[in-house]
Amino acid sequence: MKVISYNLRKHRAAVELAHLVERHGADVLCLQEADTSDIPEVISGLRLADSTQRNRLGLAVYYRENTYRAVDVRALALKKSLHDRVLKPAEERLLGVRLHDIDAGHDFIVASFHAAPLTALNSLRRHQIRTALTELQSLGEGLPALMVGDYNYPVFKEHLGQHIREQGYELNLSDSRTYTRYRFFRGHYDFATSIGFEIDRVRTLPQGLSDHLPILVTARPSATSRRAASHSEAGAA
Repeated sequence: MKVISYNLRKHRAAVELAHLVERHGADVLCLQEADTSDIPEVISGLRLADSTQRNRLGLAVYYRENTYRAVDVRALALKKSLHDRVLKPAEERLLGVRLHDIDAGHDFIVASFHAAPLTALNSLRRHQIRTALTELQSLGEGLPALMVGDYNYPVFKEHLGQHIREQGYELNLSDSRTYTRYRFFRGHYDFATSIGFEIDRVRTLPQGLSDHLPILVTARPSATSRRAASHSEAGAA
């Protein structure tokens, strides 16, 4: 499975999406800072699962409709920063989708995430990340889960990784930095957090119209998680 995550910089990079999907053969597309009133239902074979509705600039998740079927969706508001309370740029900072792999016969969770901006403390972003990872399990406890997006966490990533591992997840950075607009703030901002997945590679794609570079995550549910998911679904049936 190939997943692209892209912060569109106030929707400016939306015109690049069809080309990105086609060039890299994406199966899932997770967006941040998208104008959700101006996004299509289909992008190069990827169907819109859902988008946030209460944000000025929101989140969206697309999936390859001849490979997966959307089972459930959940959008979630997370603990607010002062920036959120004053300017109200984002009410919902997590959009999770439970997908069913039609051929393999198992479910998994994929999510688009956008943490509070750098004006907030790292402790608040850690709280948002921790809550997001916990709440994703409401879409299917024990299912493989992959959360990608703009974590706004360019420094002290080792500390963040430790907190994420304590929840049973793994933090994966891409092979090069994903934000280049301001010299002082350049670094890795866009991550992949997973449980029950084997992450083959996280690659930073070339710069486009956004100040963030998109990332391409190549992943597959681990054999252990597939067996557990199949057993859980059989029991539920």
